[in-house]
Amino acid sequence: MTVRFYALALGATLLAAVLGGCAGSAPLTFDLAALPASGRPAASARSIVVAEPVGIQPFEADRIIVREAGGALSFLGGGQWADRLPRLIQTRLIQSLENSGRLRSVSRPGDKIVSDYQLISEIRAFDISAGSGEAVVDLSAKLIAEGSGRVAAARVFQARVAVSKVDAGSAAIALDAALAQVLGEMVRWVNSGR
Repeated sequence: MTVRFYALALGATLLAAVLGGCAGSAPLTFDLAALPASGRPAASARSIVVAEPVGIQPFEADRIIVREAGGALSFLGGGQWADRLPRLIQTRLIQSLENSGRLRSVSRPGDKIVSDYQLISEIRAFDISAGSGEAVVDLSAKLIAEGSGRVAAARVFQARVAVSKVDAGSAAIALDAALAQVLGEMVRWVNSGR
């Protein structure tokens, strides 16, 4: 009787563990892409330091955000970014600028590389607009001359891409496509000599 009781208890424990593992499955992790290398490099003598973008608290996380028609923000279940969103955008912006082959160097503030300009930015939107069914990316950027601290140029970059449905996979694909448009404009802007 005791052996049977322990066998049943062990079976019930294993079944609970298996079912519990199914219920608590980890969300899918999504990455954002940098722009690919473009043609033949024509490097300038300029160096840029790219600061990590700032943003309101929801954008500081690794979660995909949905903006409801009334303006409320919520996290989309079932998916997350590969890193905190500001760090991920900073990394892809650095890679995109490097891939353009137009700058002498592109670095982060902690790299201690002497630069001509610092690129600072703010994440104004990086979410799925439930009302319009679009992925919205909105970044403001400033090029600051090192040494003087003078704002050499400033601009807002925006892109909207239709999202087929509001789920983690569709949202990540649409936000990546919108970011690609913004990165393309930002790279051209930085490389234009401003």
